[in-house]
Amino acid sequence: MIYPSIFSTITELRAGMSTRDGGTSIGPYASMNLDFRGPDEESARLENRKRFCNLLGFKAEALAGSLQVHGTEILEVTKAGITEGFDALITQKKGLLISVSIADCTPILLADPTTGALAAIHAGWRGTVQQITQKTLERLRLTYGVQAQNCFAWIGPCIDECSFEVGAEVAAQFEPAFIKAIEGTKQYYVDLKRANWDQLLQAGVPAAHIEIDQRSTFLQTQDFFSYRAEKGVTGRMLAAIGWEANQ
Repeated sequence: MIYPSIFSTITELRAGMSTRDGGTSIGPYASMNLDFRGPDEESARLENRKRFCNLLGFKAEALAGSLQVHGTEILEVTKAGITEGFDALITQKKGLLISVSIADCTPILLADPTTGALAAIHAGWRGTVQQITQKTLERLRLTYGVQAQNCFAWIGPCIDECSFEVGAEVAAQFEPAFIKAIEGTKQYYVDLKRANWDQLLQAGVPAAHIEIDQRSTFLQTQDFFSYRAEKGVTGRMLAAIGWEANQ
């Protein structure tokens, strides 16, 4: 389990991202597969979910997630459960653990201690191009009165720039600052972490309030599931955030 240090001083906040270790799934899904959809044994995934939530101080019944579609739809969550069609979840509710599923795309967790607003964001290349991180901050402002300068953010492990090769048609959708082109070739590489970091800055989150985990899902498959490195036959991690329940 990875525990973001950026949130360590915020009282009653719990946040983390799973690795592929510590679960009960087998084969290519070994061992902490937290995919809501399978395809390995449901009993193993349910046990994995229980273990993951326990590590963050929650019961599995407190978990909220979505079957993601690489879009920019944002859901305000008030109760636990698995929905579909949303790539960012927001809440203020205590005792609820909101999550996003990851296997190369970028997880972003946000917390505003002032209003108590939280967000979990799934940003693949499509979501990043469509500004999902910046749109989530705007939704937090409209829904809860969040001011970006009060927010703290964590950008988690995802596919790294040196491994995320894309075609020219994808590269053209990113700002040049986030693309590395190999001279004399038609090879382009995109930096998803930096692109989402820039969206946080553009929205007004102070640089000192942002933590970027430098680990790579693609290069470190001993620790992480990677959709690209494992050619789609792999599990999923969860990145989650929540306030402790009122005692």
